Amino acid sequence: MIEKITAIQSQQAFKERALQTFKHQFKENKLYRSFCDLLYVHPSDVNALEEIPFLPIQFFKTHQVVSSTDQVQQIFTSSGTTGIQTSKHFVTDLTYYQTSYLKGFEHFYGAVSDYTVLALLPNYLEREGSSLVYMVRDLIKKSQQFESGFYLNNLDALAATLTSLNEKGKKVLLIGVSFALLDLVEKYQFNLKNTIVMETGGMKGRRKELIRTELHSILKEGFGVSEIHSEYGMTELLSQAYSKGNGIFDCPPWMKIFTRDTEDPLSILSNGKSGGINIIDLANYNSCSFIATQDLGKVNHNGSFEVIGRFDNSDIRGCNLMVL
Repeated sequence: MIEKITAIQSQQAFKERALQTFKHQFKENKLYRSFCDLLYVHPSDVNALEEIPFLPIQFFKTHQVVSSTDQVQQIFTSSGTTGIQTSKHFVTDLTYYQTSYLKGFEHFYGAVSDYTVLALLPNYLEREGSSLVYMVRDLIKKSQQFESGFYLNNLDALAATLTSLNEKGKKVLLIGVSFALLDLVEKYQFNLKNTIVMETGGMKGRRKELIRTELHSILKEGFGVSEIHSEYGMTELLSQAYSKGNGIFDCPPWMKIFTRDTEDPLSILSNGKSGGINIIDLANYNSCSFIATQDLGKVNHNGSFEVIGRFDNSDIRGCNLMVL
């Protein structure tokens, strides 16, 4: 199934697969079925993507969101401060995740074996259950480059490796959390020629939050690069969107973004209007492919999107439809 999903190339193929996935998850996912029933939505009445109900992402904090009876192979958990309930993604078939992130990376950047992959993800490495660490660890392995690896707090060693690889003219992917990348450029100045610097977002409570343009400006100057790339993913998804600069993200062909009205969560907005981000991730076949996130954003007319913030309130409107 995942091979058919990642082989999608057209909007029509996406629509057909999404409607089929909706029918499957309506039937197999008890939680999602209950949510749809409360909205009086049945697959027989749904003919457009916009008509499919999007499950509020908070349910991943309180329920096991699965559309399969297979044994759970992996539980991915979100990061959270002490006392904050974290999301749990129960994955019954890891090949869906592995195929999705590898095909997604290849779609935007080509073969991972062309890169030396350096990861600066201290806050993720310091806890169990990070789906990002799982993905990056596999990319490091598949890069088959001796220098590829994780860096925790050893910024000196990372700086030396970046400088050495730059002098050798090797293609490098440096993927890091924002606060750690800032720590690095505050200590060292680079002039990287063949390196993609990719931030995964967030200060994770380590630093004052910066707006994207300010963050990227500091990082571009510090690394000596013309653009800062970004990765957009989350615990509850099995696919990622990527930005090659200016905070404009593109999805792989099996993932699509909508925005919803912040006052009417069941109303999908037209492109160009800001609202809550809804995601269709067809790789999430064994969980829920239709998720209403807590992010705010805007979908451009060509299908790309921007993330402009998060909801101030901790609960997305719509969760109160269900008391389970």
